[in-house]
Amino acid sequence: MNSVKPVDLLILNAEQVLCFQPSDAETAVLGWDFRVLQNTAIAIKDGKIYKLGSPSEVEKKCFTTSSTQVIDASGKVVLPGFVDSHTHPVFFGTRESEFEMRIQGKSYEEIARAGGGIRSSVHQLRQASKEELLLAVRRQLHYFLEYGTTTIEAKSGYGLSFADEVKSLEVIRELNQQQPLELIPTFLGAHEVPDEYRHNRQKYIDIIVHEMIPYVAENNLAEFCDVFCEKQVFSIEESRRILLAAKEAGLKIKLHADQLHQTGAAELAAELGATSADHLEKVSEAGIAALAHSGTVAGLLPGSVFFLSSQNYPPARRLIQAGVPVALATDFNPGTCMSQSMPMMLTLAGLFMKMTPAEAIVAATANGAKAVDRGNQLGNLAEGKPADLVIWNVSDYRQIPYHFGVNLVNVVIKNGKIVVQHKVEQFQ
Repeated sequence: MNSVKPVDLLILNAEQVLCFQPSDAETAVLGWDFRVLQNTAIAIKDGKIYKLGSPSEVEKKCFTTSSTQVIDASGKVVLPGFVDSHTHPVFFGTRESEFEMRIQGKSYEEIARAGGGIRSSVHQLRQASKEELLLAVRRQLHYFLEYGTTTIEAKSGYGLSFADEVKSLEVIRELNQQQPLELIPTFLGAHEVPDEYRHNRQKYIDIIVHEMIPYVAENNLAEFCDVFCEKQVFSIEESRRILLAAKEAGLKIKLHADQLHQTGAAELAAELGATSADHLEKVSEAGIAALAHSGTVAGLLPGSVFFLSSQNYPPARRLIQAGVPVALATDFNPGTCMSQSMPMMLTLAGLFMKMTPAEAIVAATANGAKAVDRGNQLGNLAEGKPADLVIWNVSDYRQIPYHFGVNLVNVVIKNGKIVVQHKVEQFQ
């Protein structure tokens, strides 16, 4: 039987191809053997990586036809597509006025008390029809692809009512069918207590637990449930109640943890077996130890720290040294990080959290996939895995965080199909 097969897409002559293998060696990068392959070819068939290796090895296993797309990646770098494991893309209307207020010295908490912040976005989203919301969100999604992200976790959380949270999650589901960026849906009804329940917060929590979560789970509207565990938002006990209800309904769980204050949310995430605990700017040593023993991924969001003009970046080095799996994400949202650029997050991770380029790339790919429970599928280049990859106009992967503020993407491929192609010459 002839094992040589025709392929749909062939990438040749890449200067560097980055691949990772699980490893517990002392030289491992965030638990992965970080491999930089040279003069490597990648053959893609039926949306998956069919063969990856030297040109001669690939030639033995496949051939091209008149319909095969061939890409010469000479002098370029190939990475897995970024997996952005924490985003809030379902919003209607932007908050540039708050950006100006912060420039003038107002804090995030002061802006929130004055009616801004999450509550402002809630008001805007509730006024939008589903069709208006679909269009607004779709406009934002292509920017992820443009900068090399092929999968995002997408949260609701700006509806904060049964109807508007369902509307938000339905928008995510429909957009998954309408465009190439993969969206992994998360229910975040516990993002804030809406104005109408400010004086009866237990009633709102009852609605989340007894109405929203059962409906979301029964109708497969979300894979995860998240809670913003923070002072003046949801306490440890309130968060535990919501997350336990979500687990009982069959949802996996995430947690906004220890962002503005040290609340013990990291310990709660570890206790409940959360897939990820995100932010962690104020995480305690006890929280780090709990995460290290639980396997919960630490989702670090340097873009929101930067955009809030804060110096309180999460302690990436302490987390890494403790053996906690670390992921990087944008925290894309209209208030505290209006950016879909994962390359910018790599730059911030290096400058302010002292993560090496290799660590930052693993955190944004293989560990980003872990943070959305896709560790066996996404965030890596290997035969049999989905062909989600990006060709970069650089000759060394370290140039991606180094040459910041410009788009160095050449080609983005999602499930074996070219979805972005920039006519830009290689950076010299």
